[in-house]
Amino acid sequence: MSALGSLVVVGLGPGTAEWLTPAAADALARATDLVGYGPYLDRAPAHAHQHRHASDNRVEVERAALALDLAAQGKHVAVVSGGDPGVFAMAAAVFEALDGGKAAWQRIPITVEPGITAMLGAAARLGAPLGGDFCAISLSDNLKPWDVIVHRLTAALSADFVISLYNPISSARPWQLGEALTLAGTIRAADTPLIFARAVGRPNESITVTTLDQAAAIPADMSTLVMIGASTTKLIARTNARPYVYTPRYYGAWR
Repeated sequence: MSALGSLVVVGLGPGTAEWLTPAAADALARATDLVGYGPYLDRAPAHAHQHRHASDNRVEVERAALALDLAAQGKHVAVVSGGDPGVFAMAAAVFEALDGGKAAWQRIPITVEPGITAMLGAAARLGAPLGGDFCAISLSDNLKPWDVIVHRLTAALSADFVISLYNPISSARPWQLGEALTLAGTIRAADTPLIFARAVGRPNESITVTTLDQAAAIPADMSTLVMIGASTTKLIARTNARPYVYTPRYYGAWR
């Protein structure tokens, strides 16, 4: 029997290498095998002793099973994930595969190295839009039905959270962001701050601050994080610069 390996799920952050934590960088350097979606593997630092196992973005559980098999064979495996691996990403896929999977997988030590998720990267660029209560919702209906997304989004809008929308739109789902923002317009004021943060931390980063009633004019794709402000979210205008966006820690007149 081969010696038992290990598995670590690593968050690369949203883009720039400076947002890769030292702990995550160390875990990547120690791995014998890297497993991940091809473009994410391309962002991971290269080490000559490693083998890379790239796969398509739509096979997360299969990718996790491969990583667990490699670890069971004695490899020290790093599963590479964008952003934070626990936020709509590969950490959950690894434990989904482990739950009810091969008996040999149960002995593998599994750790998760956190990363900066797109929501936090975008917030840092803007000021402090997450200064009050907030939530994150994925608009992808690949793994849950659309009516569940609508139910959760309606509840979050009604509760006056700042809402970060992940996976807002794709070629297969061109209509869902529009429906989500139309729903938001029935619950939130037309001048509610709305942020489109695309490719945060990458060379093609683009951040637009607008309002809910102007949403239709702003393009988005799967690299975009859409943030809907709360009723308390404010803009601080600047001369020849994007406004600061912040949500006070206190709610309304309550201090």
